[in-house]
Amino acid sequence: MNLRQIEVFRAIMITGSVSDAARLLHVSAPAVSKVLSHAESQLAFPLFERTKGRLYPTEEARRLHHEIELVYRGVQRIGRLTHELAERRHGMLSIVTSPSIGQSLAPLAIARFHEKHPDVRVHFQCLNYQLLKERLLTGQSQVGISILPVDHPSLTTVPIAKGRLLCICPRHHPLSERKAIALRDLRPYPLITYPPDTPFGARIEQFFVESNEILKVAMEVGSPQNACALIEAGAGIALVDEFSLQAWSRTDLSIMPVSEAPPIVADLVYPRTEPLSPAATSFVREFNSVLAERGLKPPVGE
Repeated sequence: MNLRQIEVFRAIMITGSVSDAARLLHVSAPAVSKVLSHAESQLAFPLFERTKGRLYPTEEARRLHHEIELVYRGVQRIGRLTHELAERRHGMLSIVTSPSIGQSLAPLAIARFHEKHPDVRVHFQCLNYQLLKERLLTGQSQVGISILPVDHPSLTTVPIAKGRLLCICPRHHPLSERKAIALRDLRPYPLITYPPDTPFGARIEQFFVESNEILKVAMEVGSPQNACALIEAGAGIALVDEFSLQAWSRTDLSIMPVSEAPPIVADLVYPRTEPLSPAATSFVREFNSVLAERGLKPPVGE
């Protein structure tokens, strides 16, 4: 099938008739019928059964339509990408971050960037690990910041900030007076934690395993931000990354570093084939300024 035949076939599948397909394609009904007839002749099997003037797709047609829709979705993605690339040439900066970074730190940097560069249109999204990586690999975003390692030969990663793993609990909790928490201190207290099949949940679980401690679960939540909200409501205790905690007032929370926990490093990520644009470089400068003010300075020598 050539592209015109595919277009006509899809229009008939969508509308259910030759006449409606013709109106959708802005051509005559005989022209649609002619293309359909030629396609079926080339395929050597019918795409539609004709019954009382109506067309009913055959099994082959339904299977073919499924594959064609996959192709059309790909074409639509290409269309969106070319639109974004065109906008970028006229002053657009696309930023993606982990949710932990995107709750407070990235918005502060973006606000400062926008104040200095009001003519640059900013597109900003907080995305999970897989979507963040995909947008950078497909060129849909120019710069990303991730608290999880993004390992891919087509991406450049540069450590940009270092945070700690923190234990948080309500101020009335028995652990609230401690200056630091060891995992053994958590034995009596089930945690608000994260599904083990998520990157951050897996990191917490690995830390417990390496420390020969048992992770007791009181609740599972989708993100450290959910955990912070529950703790603020007095629901229990949790381990969160220091970046997520930047978005919370901390007035109702007791916050303690977790002893012997590995640091949580945030990486600047961008396509290896493209150097950072002037706009992206300016945003990174503002982001570094925010990090310095919050005591989350870039790692030295890492």
